[in-house]
Amino acid sequence: MVSKKIHQAHNVNLLLYHYVCSAKYRKVIFGTRVDEVLVQTCEEIAKRYDINVLELGTDGDHVHFLIQSVPMLSPTEIATTIKSITAKEIYRLCPWVKQKLWGGNIWSAGYFVATVGQSGNESQIKNYVKSQGKEYHRFYRGQLSLFD
Repeated sequence: MVSKKIHQAHNVNLLLYHYVCSAKYRKVIFGTRVDEVLVQTCEEIAKRYDINVLELGTDGDHVHFLIQSVPMLSPTEIATTIKSITAKEIYRLCPWVKQKLWGGNIWSAGYFVATVGQSGNESQIKNYVKSQGKEYHRFYRGQLSLFD
């Protein structure tokens, strides 16, 4: 799936996130069948929520998601939705996973999330800004103070 601008009533957006979610206790549970269930579940999530999984990769004990969503959903809401729905479906369709994990959770409590630029990274954006106009002046870098 390719990212594209999402047109809504009062805004146009293109928000991309990179999530990394690990299995509880870093157990190696992801493999062919669990991966298939994960992909199918993410496709169903995209139909019901404004959460589109563009890429998905597993590495035995953790999963990488490239997700496009809308500004109304916070990164925490996205992670909660993905983790809760996929956990229910994996337990339902792959009951052997429950035997590997004790405590009833597939996912560990935490996750990693970072924003992803479609057009480039920070250094490319800085160079683009520097090349605008005849002379470059740094207007802002870091936190501004209210009082001098």
